[in-house]
Amino acid sequence: MGRFGIALAQQLVDQEKEVLAVDRHRSLVQKYADALTHTVEADATDIEALRQLGAAEFDSAVVGVGTSIESSVLIAANLVDLGVNQVWAKAINPTHGKILTRIGCHHVIYPEHDAGVRAAHLVSGQMMDFIKFDDDFAIVKMRPPKALQGKTIDESQPRKRHQVNVVGVKSPGKDFVYAQPDTMVSPGDTIVVSGDVSRLEYFADHA
Repeated sequence: MGRFGIALAQQLVDQEKEVLAVDRHRSLVQKYADALTHTVEADATDIEALRQLGAAEFDSAVVGVGTSIESSVLIAANLVDLGVNQVWAKAINPTHGKILTRIGCHHVIYPEHDAGVRAAHLVSGQMMDFIKFDDDFAIVKMRPPKALQGKTIDESQPRKRHQVNVVGVKSPGKDFVYAQPDTMVSPGDTIVVSGDVSRLEYFADHA
């Protein structure tokens, strides 16, 4: 129930999901007892403890341990052995991630690394948000570069000229709209663009 785990758990509760949060530290369990659906003081490295808590009855489980690779791997292995349908685990480095994958974790995430990559794109350019996928493909939110301002999508031709796709446009005070050939882009708009990371970087800074 560290910062990552609590942030994730609280967001799931906000989405009206039932959440069982497990931690061996009583102070943390008591601190978040009113904020989450269920909080339990237990040692998740003990498979019998997880079995008694009914962990196998949940559709998904997230291992948010970030201080001990050994504990992280043991907990993840327990959840896999219990037959949880989707096991997500936080990894602190590639070696940790490789071990988690080999023991059967369905999803391995690197929140610190991903946050660093995202922040680098936001700090160094015109992007307002950045989501990168495994195959060097990304979706970004940004202010429209000058090449698009005051023009329709058909007039500016971002796909032909810059090899990126404008997915949608959000004008101040208006709803988000999916981009069409006749969609006009104004300087104060926010646009959502998809494409290869290097193309997006160039488009954001030089178009």
